[in-house]
Amino acid sequence: MNIESELARHSPGRPSLLTIGVFDGVHRGHLHLLGHLVARAREKGCPSGVVTFRTHPEKVLGRRDTIPWITTLRERTRLLHAAGVDIVIPVTFTRDVAGLSAREFVLLLQKHLNMSGLVLGPDFALGRHRQGDSDCLRRIGEELDFRVEVVRPARLAGEVISSSAIRQLLAAGDIDKVKDMLGRRFILEGKVVVGDRRGRTLGFPTANISTQPEQAMPGDGIYATIARLGRQRMNSVTNIGVRPTFGGLKRLVETYILDFDGDLYGKRLCVELVARLRDEIKFSGAEELKEQMAKDEFKARNILSKT
Repeated sequence: MNIESELARHSPGRPSLLTIGVFDGVHRGHLHLLGHLVARAREKGCPSGVVTFRTHPEKVLGRRDTIPWITTLRERTRLLHAAGVDIVIPVTFTRDVAGLSAREFVLLLQKHLNMSGLVLGPDFALGRHRQGDSDCLRRIGEELDFRVEVVRPARLAGEVISSSAIRQLLAAGDIDKVKDMLGRRFILEGKVVVGDRRGRTLGFPTANISTQPEQAMPGDGIYATIARLGRQRMNSVTNIGVRPTFGGLKRLVETYILDFDGDLYGKRLCVELVARLRDEIKFSGAEELKEQMAKDEFKARNILSKT
């Protein structure tokens, strides 16, 4: 599917006000910009829309080998709509799209989405060689009759909120600051698969969650979490790591759901990270590990009882 057909699928049938970007995480910085977009669209009496990307431009352009996603496209779309956006238009960023000039890209937005204006961040640029910065787009707007509004970035304690900063904090296990920047708890999501059942033999049966390779992951450690199964929310303790006590090499996500006895295999589980309890460490054996797991459970119950 090419970009024209992807855009045409979401035609609003009347003038729209748009913004463009990856919006990975839909964090508080994004919400700041989206708030301006939605407010301006309501003033103009037109729908607001976000053109986002299924594939990360930085990866397609070869600037980075891998860029872990903070949110899946499904979750990103849900969060964008929750922010008040009327239309979410996911497009596939390819080499052909990267080769479009800023003017060519804007003409596609006008043709298929009836774009009457753009709301952008200060560092935004589109088009071949990033030629379409805000000044360039304003000049094109004067020619093609659309307006460009630039919104200042949101900051947290003087630091610009960004997806890259959140990925770094997440990898370091600083989930408190991740929550501050996201404006909500970080969520891991995946299907429950069969593991080696070692947790059950230790008295702590765990649900092994299969995550996608491109999913951004918290630093290895033990976390107090809330497991979500549909609308059901359950207190839990989640281990992220390689289980060094047993010589593990593969990184796993294992969630022990407190006071739960049921079959979760094949079901989709979401895990909200509430607090980091400790680092993952190697114990002398199973008994020492069991003692620590009991302490982890006690600490998690105390934290989660206040959540």
